[in-house]
Amino acid sequence: MEQSKDIYKKEYREVKIKTTGGELLKGKVNIGLKARVADLFTRTEDPFIVLSDVESGSGSKRVLFINKNNIVWVEPEE
Repeated sequence: MEQSKDIYKKEYREVKIKTTGGELLKGKVNIGLKARVADLFTRTEDPFIVLSDVESGSGSKRVLFINKNNIVWVEPEE
């Protein structure tokens, strides 16, 4: 049973995220087949996003699963 590779396309964008706890996180999100970072928040029902290569006050190069309800803002990096 082989699945299409298009379903799992990897297209990473760098972002900064401010959490409700006041932490500032910098890392990468996989937007996959979506056109924009904003689509992760507006066009999906998933309650979590995955942030990889995370840099924060408590370490770096981590992977975090972040509940969207705990995000104050997201800033895509150019």
